[in-house]
Amino acid sequence: MDARTPDASRRRLLIATGTVGGAGLVATAVPFVSSMAPSEAAKAAGAPVELDLGKVGPGKLLTVEFRGKPVWVVHRTDAMIKTLGKHEDQLVDPNSDQPQQPPYAKNPTRSIKPEYFVATGICTHLGCIPLYRPEPGASDVGADWPGGFYCPCHGSKFDLAGRVVRNVPAPANLEIPIHMYLADTRLLIGKDKQKT
Repeated sequence: MDARTPDASRRRLLIATGTVGGAGLVATAVPFVSSMAPSEAAKAAGAPVELDLGKVGPGKLLTVEFRGKPVWVVHRTDAMIKTLGKHEDQLVDPNSDQPQQPPYAKNPTRSIKPEYFVATGICTHLGCIPLYRPEPGASDVGADWPGGFYCPCHGSKFDLAGRVVRNVPAPANLEIPIHMYLADTRLLIGKDKQKT
């Protein structure tokens, strides 16, 4: 055999060794790269939460966890949005003058997009979690009830923009967390264009 003629068995051995080595490298790299992603504990501690709004049907509420607290995303219908301007006389802070929201949510709907309401789902009285009660005039909440959130612990009421109703224990509107839209149906809670 000529020294310049390649040995087929040697070539197969080199290819097989290279393939096994490459597979071993990938098997080692995957857990290492995965370990760089934020853990569930890190997410709960404050990593932003991304949400597909396609999961929230009209009139429905979706709850996600951000920084150990429930955050609500409500897909308000046109009828729900129309009720927001009809009961300002019943509200403690109808213009959202108290700093319970970022500047871009200081408007009548307390939102960036009127159809989506994003709020921390904790009563501003003693920290209970209110119930989502969107139906206007519910008999157990009151005939003048415009629809919104009712806290069963002490009877605090908030409208569909999270504004507190007068003569209840809660002193302030529901808190609006910082958030922004990545696309029409992608919401990022915990980060905004102003605080990066």
